[in-house]
Amino acid sequence: MVQYGKSVVLLTALLMFLNHSAFAAPSAAGSDFDEGETRTYDEVPVEPIQQFVQIYGIVKENYVNEKSDDALFQQAIKGLVGGLDRYSRYLSPEDYKQLLQYTEGDIASVDFELAYDSSLHQWVIQGLKKDADSSRQGLRNGVSVFKVDDHELRKLNHDQVNNLLTGSIGSTLSIQLAQNSIPISLVRNKKLETDIQSQLLHNQVLVLRVKVFKQETANEIKNLIEAHSGSKLKAVLLDLRNNPGGLLSSAVETADLFLNQGIIVSTKSRAEGDQQFQALPGFEFQNLKVGILINNRSASAAEVFTAALKEHKRAWVIGEKSYGKGVVQKLFPLSNGAALQMTVSHYYTPSGRMIEGTGIYPDQLYPLQQDVKEDIYLNHVAEMLVNRK
Repeated sequence: MVQYGKSVVLLTALLMFLNHSAFAAPSAAGSDFDEGETRTYDEVPVEPIQQFVQIYGIVKENYVNEKSDDALFQQAIKGLVGGLDRYSRYLSPEDYKQLLQYTEGDIASVDFELAYDSSLHQWVIQGLKKDADSSRQGLRNGVSVFKVDDHELRKLNHDQVNNLLTGSIGSTLSIQLAQNSIPISLVRNKKLETDIQSQLLHNQVLVLRVKVFKQETANEIKNLIEAHSGSKLKAVLLDLRNNPGGLLSSAVETADLFLNQGIIVSTKSRAEGDQQFQALPGFEFQNLKVGILINNRSASAAEVFTAALKEHKRAWVIGEKSYGKGVVQKLFPLSNGAALQMTVSHYYTPSGRMIEGTGIYPDQLYPLQQDVKEDIYLNHVAEMLVNRK
């Protein structure tokens, strides 16, 4: 049993931790992350802390493997933050430093690739360097991977597997090497190119594949549409499949290209108050037919943009139901170099519907089938858009 003196020390330390003021975070206004602020938290009740100390003592003295005080406290902190929702997490000093090395809104993959081994009928790791983060976690080239997140890889094609590996910079995914093995958590830390890909189809539909919403996305889309204005465009199709989000301000600016009034998105927060983002008057692309293509990995800012155009009846949405991530997060740096990444606000569509956990339903459900080629699928979607009245 933990001695009385040791319990008092632990209780005091935990109370100091819980009443510690947060430090100001670097500004990231208008993105899926918001800036932190200095705040003193109310004192927590003593009774729950006493119960924690009691449980701590039982674990410390009786768990089959000896655990240091630091390891147990780190585990407790991770549980406290990670148990809030599927996005909030505790960042170690190394994780936090790595996250700050990149610009918000970038997308990334893990530090290896997956290739299909036809002799094993499995997806295996390749291109992993010896000094990479995944190597430090015990992964090696040639090792087979059974699942990424909750998706069993043997049922997927090459594009689908690669799409599972990509996401917002600094976000996490889990891989499972075998059916009964313990999942391994990895951070997406390999930055990918995110330029908008444009393609003018034979039916005069301009397809714009937006991989992520960045600072210049609205201007890039505007310039691409204007560059094709002399080709008698019939429609523009914004392909937001696998778009993990990015900057909220960019999604708002892009939606404003096609809207001339009304709410684009609103945010509601217990600590930060409520905000509304309105479309400004403008008629530049008001006569242009717009379609939006989404799938179950279109998330966050991509969902904000899609919901705004869909609910204002400015665009026809096709594909699959989107992911359902409608949160604004803050980074709260801590005195030891670590940080908390925590949800502080929710996004709401113009009609007041919450995106988080629900997603955006397309006007027409039309997922890409595994045996259908990408170019055939896109052409069919474009034809449906042109023929829609």
